[in-house]
Amino acid sequence: MILIDLAIVLVALSLLAAVVRLVRGPSDADRGLAGDLVFFGFVALVALVGLRADSEVVFDVVLVATLVGFLASLSIARLVTGGKR
Repeated sequence: MILIDLAIVLVALSLLAAVVRLVRGPSDADRGLAGDLVFFGFVALVALVGLRADSEVVFDVVLVATLVGFLASLSIARLVTGGKR
């Protein structure tokens, strides 16, 4: 359990750094990437808390959130490039 707690703390610290980049990002691409990192970091936190609580339902939520996050990543990339392929 100590390893899971350590992982939760490390993911939370990386989320804090990503939020700083989200606010201060010099370009839209940096902000998009930081927003993506914040989303997947939050999903990782949910997965770790579910692992710590020994809950099986959480992993279904994590799977759906990961698929939605992947589609959101594609949309953000399209938005940053101006719709060009």
